[in-house]
Amino acid sequence: MSPVIEVINVTREAAWLPWAVQYFFLIALSVGCFLLSLPGLLGTNPTWLRIARVALVGALVCGIAAPVALLADLHQPGRFWRFYAHPNLNSWMAWGAFFIPGYLLGLFLYAWAALRPALAEGAGRGVLLRGLWRLVAFPRLRLPTGALLRLAAFVTLGFALLVLLYTGMEVMVVRARPLWNTPFLPVQFALTGLVGATGLALVLERMLTGHQPAAASLMTRLLVVLVLATGLVGAAWLAAGLIPWNATHAAALQSVVGHEAWRLTAIWAGLAAAATIGLAMVPRAGWLAGLLALHACWMFRWTVFIGGQAVPKTGAGLYATHLPMGHDGLLGILGTGGLCLFLAIAITALLPWNQASAAPAARPAGDALPGRA
Repeated sequence: MSPVIEVINVTREAAWLPWAVQYFFLIALSVGCFLLSLPGLLGTNPTWLRIARVALVGALVCGIAAPVALLADLHQPGRFWRFYAHPNLNSWMAWGAFFIPGYLLGLFLYAWAALRPALAEGAGRGVLLRGLWRLVAFPRLRLPTGALLRLAAFVTLGFALLVLLYTGMEVMVVRARPLWNTPFLPVQFALTGLVGATGLALVLERMLTGHQPAAASLMTRLLVVLVLATGLVGAAWLAAGLIPWNATHAAALQSVVGHEAWRLTAIWAGLAAAATIGLAMVPRAGWLAGLLALHACWMFRWTVFIGGQAVPKTGAGLYATHLPMGHDGLLGILGTGGLCLFLAIAITALLPWNQASAAPAARPAGDALPGRA
């Protein structure tokens, strides 16, 4: 008589590692900061201009660091080339290989157009640096700076929205995981990205320029609105599983209900939202609300990616997950943070970021930029 072997569950390693969390976090912050800079650099409000300048720093820092995390997640930089050599246009991930460079090139052009008047004046420390910035500004090039800034903003905005779309869609299309396969996910990615970007702008505003009540108040009000909007979408997501609205949402809720880890996650999300709103109401505590917003933005992505992969596609229970200590885990996260810190120091030390000009203040086409012969 042959024995009976019953297979209860098979533990599988996570396919998307913390590097993926870092990439989705950083690219969302970059796009969000870019969007925050638009009212200031394309408008005439001086308060928004102050916000736009620190947001531009955040967009550049996170925009440069994000592809580094993406390449690390691919484990081999050469794999990125295959998206171009053998494109699969039915894949959102493949489309992202085109959207990301387009966004970054647009962002660099946008930043250059905003900084061009200051660069042409030789803003910088040291004779060599001033001379270099005059060359980078191309003062002999007859370009209407305001029109160039608007054009760069328009192009970058298109690619920024495509990046937000693809980062949500490439996770949403995974039908094997009901927790991901929901139209609410791209919306939550976008909203939490804006929450994190607003938080980053609050922190940078305090660190780089000191406390300015008008700018801090404007950003904290925006942060409260975004947190409430994120909570409403989350409530709709939960209601869709409870009603149930459709089988996918019901299956997603059923896969996590009853697990202590997910109950704690829900409690954490509620407390983090309440604490962020509470701190935003306290004068001069906006930067603390900003830190909480950054934490919430990162933890949402960690919960979706790492927590989502802990839910088995078949079987009961949860896969045991832990944070590795090496380059694929904690060391990689700390390394990415160190890279962002280095980029922030380099950009603020070398570029005249605090002299970025709004489009209406730019010189018309016929006027010469400073330093032009």
